[in-house]
Amino acid sequence: MKVGVCIKSTPDADTRLKVAAGATGIETAGIKWVISDYEKGALEVGVSLKEKLGGECVLYSVGSGDTEKNLRDGLALGGDRAVMVDDAATKGTDALGIAKALAAAIKLDGLDIVLCGRQATDDENSQVPAMVAELLGWPHISFVGAFAIDGTDFVASRNMGGATEKVRGALPVVVTTEDTIATPRYVKLPEIMKAKSKKLEKKNLAALGLSAEAIAPAATFSAYSPPPSRPAGRKLAGDAAAQAKELVRLLREEAKVI
Repeated sequence: MKVGVCIKSTPDADTRLKVAAGATGIETAGIKWVISDYEKGALEVGVSLKEKLGGECVLYSVGSGDTEKNLRDGLALGGDRAVMVDDAATKGTDALGIAKALAAAIKLDGLDIVLCGRQATDDENSQVPAMVAELLGWPHISFVGAFAIDGTDFVASRNMGGATEKVRGALPVVVTTEDTIATPRYVKLPEIMKAKSKKLEKKNLAALGLSAEAIAPAATFSAYSPPPSRPAGRKLAGDAAAQAKELVRLLREEAKVI
């Protein structure tokens, strides 16, 4: 069984983000980059499948710098090897460009399953996994809370608004997981040391048969800005009837929502 897990490096949840000078993005100095929370669960599922069924668990990511460190963290958690798409052109691309890079890397390895988190914990756009599935020509199962392999089939459970939906199908498949699908294992020091010697292969777009033009974004961000400050609250005077009357007037004349 060959399992792939897509990993994204995102700012730690405790990071206080600031808009960079020139409003071109966030200020990256001092940020602690970690594996996106949803993908930690996907990684645990991938490693568990490999341990149970044999085979290999390969990690994939697009980026540079801290991305390599987080792939090493994933290797310490049980991944066998990693592939990092490191090319300057990917820095300005969009979700489809990232999906094209990941799909091209995945095609080279002949995988049976690709696991992704449901969404990244920074931009939360939830687009890349479905795009990867479409580019590979594979089925895509989303919002998965439980996943297992039965012979050459997969069995997945999805939480659909309080109801549980069970899906069965043939491999290969792309799966996006909930963060509750599995509890990530604790990283042990010996595994951290072993991860340093595991293979981490860096590929540029040319090595994947792609070009900067092929992943050029369809839309770009013109500027970033922090959310506006919340205005001070107002306290309404009088009895309940007077407060209700004044509240309706404010909603109609100032907020203009009714």
